[in-house]
Amino acid sequence: MALTDEAIAKIRAMIQSGELPPGTRLPPEPQLAAQMGLSRSGVREAVKVLESARVLDVRRGDGTYVTSLAPRLLLEGLGVAVELLRDDTLLEVMEVRRLLEPMATGLAAVRMQQDDLDTLGKILDDMRAASEDAELLIQYDTAFHRTVIAATGNETLTSLLEGLSSRTVRARVWRGLIEGNAAHITLAEHEAIYNALRARDQLLAQSSAMVHVNTSEAWLREVLTSSEHPAG
Repeated sequence: MALTDEAIAKIRAMIQSGELPPGTRLPPEPQLAAQMGLSRSGVREAVKVLESARVLDVRRGDGTYVTSLAPRLLLEGLGVAVELLRDDTLLEVMEVRRLLEPMATGLAAVRMQQDDLDTLGKILDDMRAASEDAELLIQYDTAFHRTVIAATGNETLTSLLEGLSSRTVRARVWRGLIEGNAAHITLAEHEAIYNALRARDQLLAQSSAMVHVNTSEAWLREVLTSSEHPAG
């Protein structure tokens, strides 16, 4: 593992220094190993690790390339990790969302295109029509927030929030809302966000998103508490 870690560190240093910029093909394994003064097995394992992390792209019969290193690639694994978190840690994830999502929504208010607003309006109509269908609501809820955050034009922020917005968490919150006959509350919150975005009111959009995240967090706490202390 020590040799593998050293090989990973050296390949990363070559990428960070610009010696291996995005899209570059790595030297053949024997040459790369000799260049770094390491064993071929250590380099081979390092390449596997960096491929899993979306830093390298191994193309059979062609070679190994540095990926685009775009945030959407490098942060892709975040969503998988969030899905595996335990209940108490999910509340920490919601806390991070509370810090990021309102600011992102406020930014979207000044950057969003009319086409995106039209898309949001259509998603809202779909949400109203599916007010009792948890699966459809999760789908539309995801699409709504993805459209808003993508409108910031900030790929790093978009990728982070995409990863933090676990489908499992959304499902638990929406099922809690429906079972508690409170789906209309969060639908109204989506409408408030949409109206603030349409008005290009950055502070109102930010505030509306904060209210919405707080509501989601409160329902998640309710659902987690119920699962810890089931009735009967």
